[in-house]
Amino acid sequence: MCWGSARGAPASVATATGTPTAATPALTTPALVAGTAREPLWPTATGATAEMTQAPGSELAAPGSRPGATATPPARDVTIVAHDIGAVRGMERQLSALLAGLVGKGHRVRVIARTCELPPGSGVEFHRVRGPGRPFLIAYPWFLLAGSLALRRWRRGVVQATGAIVLNRVDVVAVHYCHRVAVPTPSRSSWPYRLHVKLAGALKRAGESICFRANRAAAMACVSDGVADEIRSHYPWLAERVLTIHNGIDTAAFSPGARAAEAAPLRRSLGIPDDRLLAAFVASEWERKGLAPLLRALAQATDWELVVAGGGDERGYRERADALGVGARVHWLGVTEQVPLVYAMSDAFVLPTSYETFSLVTFEAAASGLPVLVTPVNGVRELIEHERNGLLIEADERSIASALELLARDGALRERLGSAARASALAFGVERMVDAHHELYERIVGALTVAEG
Repeated sequence: MCWGSARGAPASVATATGTPTAATPALTTPALVAGTAREPLWPTATGATAEMTQAPGSELAAPGSRPGATATPPARDVTIVAHDIGAVRGMERQLSALLAGLVGKGHRVRVIARTCELPPGSGVEFHRVRGPGRPFLIAYPWFLLAGSLALRRWRRGVVQATGAIVLNRVDVVAVHYCHRVAVPTPSRSSWPYRLHVKLAGALKRAGESICFRANRAAAMACVSDGVADEIRSHYPWLAERVLTIHNGIDTAAFSPGARAAEAAPLRRSLGIPDDRLLAAFVASEWERKGLAPLLRALAQATDWELVVAGGGDERGYRERADALGVGARVHWLGVTEQVPLVYAMSDAFVLPTSYETFSLVTFEAAASGLPVLVTPVNGVRELIEHERNGLLIEADERSIASALELLARDGALRERLGSAARASALAFGVERMVDAHHELYERIVGALTVAEG
């Protein structure tokens, strides 16, 4: 489990025995300086090298480090900063998998976060940043300040921040989202909620700009080539620091037939007949993810039932489904940790989304052996080839309905696309993601060691 926390500090920690630990000196990458000798640090998404430079005779300025501290901490020391870590929602699950993998590789992992829910015996040292999780307009600036203070006190080894969430200099920024590109979409229709989402979007963009400017020397580890391109385009001064580390898929948990015995009772409990085809929609932010056109498509694709897993304006979308005459064919699960069961009981996966950074659920559905019907957004373009291992659709009911009807008529096609999707998803396993982070940390520490020598 995550080790507990003590009281009386912005962020607090206790070891497994309950004894508070002391903070250790920080490690950061040196700043980029034009016109100096360059040393390749890591490969970029295009195969070129991003480079680290240091002015001749200059010291390695480690943000948050103590004056006179010159020793480089070992590569196995890693500090991860995040809002939340746990088993629900894509980013939180990715962080859980990364932490487990890093511990397995011998890293001493320290987490600074608002919440951290990991299995017992995870070996992760947890420093809690106490503060609100909602509303965003309060929670974000609160963590920006409190998390920055916590990181200043508790940083150790290589420091990775999950997005623009602290003001400190760090070694790696894990970029799961480019807020200058993505347009926030409210999941509820009330004007106060829509105003909140609009203001939250402006705050995210401002925070992103400030934090990225403070970390010109950090590695910008993007979750897809598409996000990497967005960062290079909107933050050109970071272009040399951008690389891609794809999210990782648990290809054992998400595999064909892995949970079939458990999935059958769930399907029966929802009242879905065995002879009916079932499409899965797994997402929150339903407006952006395209649930509305999917419901309209369902009215045309009469052979299909639909299961919806995730959070959104369920009451409003139930009313839409009823108005379309498909209410009895739509089954609502809400937010669930049992996503593998959703895929195991389904015959296809559909996501007519307007924007993604990686689309973890698409990769997990593909790993589960489902034929996927999805729009060609970031991440998806790196996995799906139309009619080879999936069907690329538009966020339009006619396109969605046509694809569903095609799959309904051709069981062999469903099987072929699902098998090909599984084969493609295997290249994106968790192990590969963990290895890429491990190698990046080693390169950062190696570059500092050479510079200090």
